[in-house]
Amino acid sequence: MQGPRLPHSAAARLSLPVALPVALSVAFAMSGGAQAAGDYEIPIKQLPDAADRDYWLPEEVNQEVNQPGTVEALQAVVGAPAVPLAVEQDGPLQIGLIYPSADVSDFWARAYLAFTKRLDELGIEYETTEFASRQIEHSLQSTYTEQVLQDGDLYDVIVFGPSELATQADNIERLVSSEDFTTFVWSFFTPLKQFETQPDGWFDFSSTLGALNVCDYLVERLGEGIVYAMNRGIPGITDNQRSGDFQSCVEEKGNWELAYENYGEYTREGGFEGTQLILQAYPEVTLIHNANTAMAMGSVEAQIAAGREKDIISTGWGGTGLELDAIRRGELDATPMRMGDDVGAAAAEAIKYQLEGREDELPLVFLGRILVAHDEMAPDELDALEQEAFRFSGVGALER
Repeated sequence: MQGPRLPHSAAARLSLPVALPVALSVAFAMSGGAQAAGDYEIPIKQLPDAADRDYWLPEEVNQEVNQPGTVEALQAVVGAPAVPLAVEQDGPLQIGLIYPSADVSDFWARAYLAFTKRLDELGIEYETTEFASRQIEHSLQSTYTEQVLQDGDLYDVIVFGPSELATQADNIERLVSSEDFTTFVWSFFTPLKQFETQPDGWFDFSSTLGALNVCDYLVERLGEGIVYAMNRGIPGITDNQRSGDFQSCVEEKGNWELAYENYGEYTREGGFEGTQLILQAYPEVTLIHNANTAMAMGSVEAQIAAGREKDIISTGWGGTGLELDAIRRGELDATPMRMGDDVGAAAAEAIKYQLEGREDELPLVFLGRILVAHDEMAPDELDALEQEAFRFSGVGALER
């Protein structure tokens, strides 16, 4: 098990008598009991279905037993004005980001803006290097990982946004095994059991909570017995939660009937083609669930092309600028809306905590807030939700 470590270049830049630890490396036992991490052991507890999963849930790994409210405390810090870094730096931190920021969804671009603007507010000096890909370009992320590992001594922090968690598990493990830098994971909240040493932080929104929230809203709005279809993403944890948990919820609470599910691979084309097939082969469908922004936009385009946008209820995922604009135009009906800037801002705060030697105050898994935005909201309600969600990255669709 690795203990707390400080990237060597960051250690040299801290003007303190003793270098403070930057990263909390949390290790899991490969089998048997858990290994110690800080003042607590992981997993702290196991939920009844833990044996059926290859990953831990936040409530199984966050130190809520010894330090209740760590997630809520960090949420409160993220939502409050910045308190500047309390130690001095001799030079900027070098931060590398490997993430699908070239995707249609603006989640990644907004996370970056929130991350860097919060770093600015905290008075942390930094320089960033971005390694961009699309959501489906799994091998490109492997290439970037290899490049970063070869140049490891150039970086202090690596932020990794996996194209899909299971697909990128080996790359994450390789990054975490490096002693050159701290590794954060964005857009996932399910630490894999296979990791002998965990990343230094997971930052995401609960896809399960989003699925349950939009399920509750739609069942209350539409009632029971709805025939629906789904444009799912890529088989894996994310889609299991966004689509699988949505399916379980609407069938249990509303006795809904699934007519068809299409795997659109999180692409606009996948959403378009899947919706075309649904409209042609399953005319009884009255609601289409889409597991991300790109597929939602493609689905809407297919409905408009077929003249069916008025009689199909459509959902998106994430509450991105594109989705909110589609809700305003009457093309999209509902979406689980992340308070999107929480993830980037929380990662910036985590860097500050670690530089100050306060990493024991951090949860291993941070979860941002997620609500439901929908077309039944008054314009000022939707605007207020958007202002809060994008307080760092700005309201409206991003120019990219």
